[in-house]
Amino acid sequence: MNIDDLSKSQLLLLTLLVNFVMSIATGIVTVSLLDQAPATVTQTVNRIVEHTVETVAPAAETASVANAQPSEEDQLVAAISGDKARTVYLYADATTSPPLAQGIYLSKSRAVVVLADSSLPHDAVVGFPNGSSAQVSISRSDASIVIYGFGDATALPPAPAMTLLTPADLKQGQAVIALTADGSAVTGIVSKVDAEAVTTTLPQTPKGAAAVSLSGGLIGISSGADGSFVSAAHVNDLLSAPATSSS
Repeated sequence: MNIDDLSKSQLLLLTLLVNFVMSIATGIVTVSLLDQAPATVTQTVNRIVEHTVETVAPAAETASVANAQPSEEDQLVAAISGDKARTVYLYADATTSPPLAQGIYLSKSRAVVVLADSSLPHDAVVGFPNGSSAQVSISRSDASIVIYGFGDATALPPAPAMTLLTPADLKQGQAVIALTADGSAVTGIVSKVDAEAVTTTLPQTPKGAAAVSLSGGLIGISSGADGSFVSAAHVNDLLSAPATSSS
């Protein structure tokens, strides 16, 4: 058969076959030459091979460590830290006055979510964990929660972004984390999931406190008793609703 009559696939297979045969031949010749070479040459080759292995092995180990997933303890520490960074307080006019409510700062949405209360003012001041504050106004509300928004030009402190978890994201027995009134971290599990509420085994948490997952996602907002939380899905639905006109 003329080589010009071969197809591209046949030429590729022929090339692979030739390279394979050449590799085997090269290996045989190399071994034969090493058997006949002086001891000093063999020792030099062995040292080169050993040095190459010692150099490559640590690099492979480092890459393996870099790709390792964070431990459950690391996730827990990060979730608590993020929850603290997003915990804010609502004040009537200045942060020196008693707080009206505890809330959650959603940096990506430039919003603060608090539990609904008829005494909440339309305009208020939000105090952040770093000591700064900013003016806010009600942008959306319903019977369960109130969402305050910031002005477009308002400079806001950074905070870890938060995923709002849907009921489909939650499972009974899933770990849940929250902060108590004195800032202590408590853990529990999700015991029941509904479209509007999530029930947990957490001890009593302050109204407006966040319940988060190990990954730091928002599970819900505390109603203040019985481990019941307004679901994050409800928060997301209200965030997506048209904003309330300013009064």
